[in-house]
Amino acid sequence: MDSGEEMYSDPNSNVESDEITTKIEYTNLTHENEVEHYPFKVLSTNEIVQNMADCIKKVTTVVGLPATTARILLNHCKWDEVKMFEQLYDGNQGKLFKEAHVVNPFKSSTNEASESFEKWRSTNETKDCQFCFESLAAPLITGLDCGHRFCTSCWDEYLTTKIMENSIDQTISCPAQNCKILVDYGSAMHLIKSPEIKLKYQYLITNSFVECNRLLRWCPSPGCKNAIKVEFVESRCVTCTCGHTFCFFCGENCHDPVKCELLEKWLKKCNEDLPSYKWIAENTKECPMCSFPVQRDKDCIQLTCGNESCAYEFCWVCLGNWFSHNIFSTHCDRSPESADRKERASLDNSFWFYCNRYMNHKRALESKQKFYASVREKREKFYKDLKSGSDCVFLKDAVDNLCLCRQTLMYSCVLSYYLLENNKSLIFNNNQQELESQTELLSEYLERDVTRENVANVKQEIEKKSTLCSRKREELIKYAHEGYEQEWWKFR
Repeated sequence: MDSGEEMYSDPNSNVESDEITTKIEYTNLTHENEVEHYPFKVLSTNEIVQNMADCIKKVTTVVGLPATTARILLNHCKWDEVKMFEQLYDGNQGKLFKEAHVVNPFKSSTNEASESFEKWRSTNETKDCQFCFESLAAPLITGLDCGHRFCTSCWDEYLTTKIMENSIDQTISCPAQNCKILVDYGSAMHLIKSPEIKLKYQYLITNSFVECNRLLRWCPSPGCKNAIKVEFVESRCVTCTCGHTFCFFCGENCHDPVKCELLEKWLKKCNEDLPSYKWIAENTKECPMCSFPVQRDKDCIQLTCGNESCAYEFCWVCLGNWFSHNIFSTHCDRSPESADRKERASLDNSFWFYCNRYMNHKRALESKQKFYASVREKREKFYKDLKSGSDCVFLKDAVDNLCLCRQTLMYSCVLSYYLLENNKSLIFNNNQQELESQTELLSEYLERDVTRENVANVKQEIEKKSTLCSRKREELIKYAHEGYEQEWWKFR
């Protein structure tokens, strides 16, 4: 294992959430050209093991440490080689070994103790196990460089229990009381008898390597055992070979162009504030005359303004004068859109504006299966009746692109909400509006019926709109990241 020859399967972490605003299942979309802007590599299980072995080999070559000791030190330093070398040569080498809970191999006393123990093991003398106190022959007694010795059976039982608890990650300390020296990988694999337990331990080792290494992250797609390796950590999208796209920084669904910290604030605001906003919007209206907020009393639709200087009486449904309209007319059956906008403006105009757009795109994404069902239905019709189903392949490609654009638009609303207004933010908002306009046009074209007579024309229009949407989306994301890099953005 230390040299990378032994390969095995390992875990993949998958975080789930029941909160409606924190997880949306629509991420198997292809984000093109991401490698060009944010280089990354997808690693299989064997490649992860090889990366770990290469890292250990590099340290052992430079420093001359045993591979097992190098592994513990690297894990202590989160597999940051530079950080480890700095601590190793900062003049306080003993501090590093102490904090990593490993015996310093450069001390002469350590080497003398090891040589003495190995010399004793070659004899036929017996020795008591410090755990079960049974007197056994030397070959059946072993221990770590800390000097504590136990029989191989006690070691196997102890290590098996610790590994099955799965609460210690991959680090296991010496079983002696108050001893914090860690069991090295080579010793553990030699002492564990069960192949299943050995595999479990390897599982923990590999998982720890990925979890601790800031340049690595497991693909969160269920069942996927790949990891993503990047050259530098940033809130950017990566795509695994399994097809799953996610943000490398937080591991959540790809949320370009908004950064992780802003999205976290937005989701918190939605979870905490949205219920209050919804209650106020559903139970209050602004007086059409003086804009004074009026709460509805039970089921009555006749409201009287609470402002004594106004006291205007109006209809809850249409906001019209109560005494000059027929409540049974079609005019009263619809709540005017302007009133909805007005009442939201009284609460938090900006939040309501972007929250509504965010939720609209989110709902559209959640119903994307309807689009795919429509595409399948049309293709089946062409196969059956027109014998030209291949002509409808462009429909699925366009739906994929539509969903990708809606996903970008949804998260761009979060960025727009937090941006303080300046010339650059106005340009970003204009780009956003252009993408939104083209996305709605593409959606409209996709809902049209396709027949043998109009398939050529519809195909041409949809492909043209899809290409335009893709270009507008790339421009929006590129401009957003340029704003981060150039520090154009100032946030509320």
